[in-house]
Amino acid sequence: MSRLIDKFRQASKAAPPPMGFRTSRPAAEAPKLILIAGLEAGAEGNPAENLEGADAVLIRFDKIVPTAKAVQRITSALPDIPWGYYSDGEHNKKTLEGADFVVFTADSQVANTPGDEKTGKILQVESSMDDGLLRAVNDLPVDAMFADDIFQGKEAPVWHEMMIAQHLANMLSKPLIVPASAGISEKELKILWDAGVDGIIMEADTAGKNDFKALRGLIDKLPARSGRKHGKISAVLPRTAAETPTPTPPEEEEEEEE
Repeated sequence: MSRLIDKFRQASKAAPPPMGFRTSRPAAEAPKLILIAGLEAGAEGNPAENLEGADAVLIRFDKIVPTAKAVQRITSALPDIPWGYYSDGEHNKKTLEGADFVVFTADSQVANTPGDEKTGKILQVESSMDDGLLRAVNDLPVDAMFADDIFQGKEAPVWHEMMIAQHLANMLSKPLIVPASAGISEKELKILWDAGVDGIIMEADTAGKNDFKALRGLIDKLPARSGRKHGKISAVLPRTAAETPTPTPPEEEEEEEE
């Protein structure tokens, strides 16, 4: 199984604190939000700098061709965390062997997506998809969703974007990942967490020296998620048939006395 997807599954199984007065040794707390570092393969400098606190690394090849040498240069410098790549379906899968997960677009060919169970499959979805398509995603053989067209990781979130994130989390039963900026506040982070977002991607080339470490500190301070969880599809499914009201029997007219 993909190490990243296993992190999501472990996070979803975090047990609530015990009730009552009985004391016992607390179990190791599972991580809350999963923090992924976005990394451009063609960026200058050491790609592994300042990644302390990240749970995984997503490599993009927007500026260079993903050759085996380029992949080796980046991955050999990474800490011992899962790495994956963003694919439009054209990348050479043999060159990218060893990846723990792949993020792919909805218009990439199914045949070009890794078919083994060890590689996590993250489908990029659009917030503008209608509810029927979003529900259909839940039945596809993918492990998580990435909504990259909200927040964009640049500016402070606005309430409209929070509404979209909440809607996506309500519709999707699998882990939801969204972009986040290096300057995201504790309040904004908590809103995303309470909405049902499971992971965030912060770009390493726009982050400062200790931004991942600081963001990890904010994540660790998040309270346990309330009983409400995302993915309650039954709450948003349309009725299979229109409810027909029970007809009211007509009133019998009283006969007039002659």
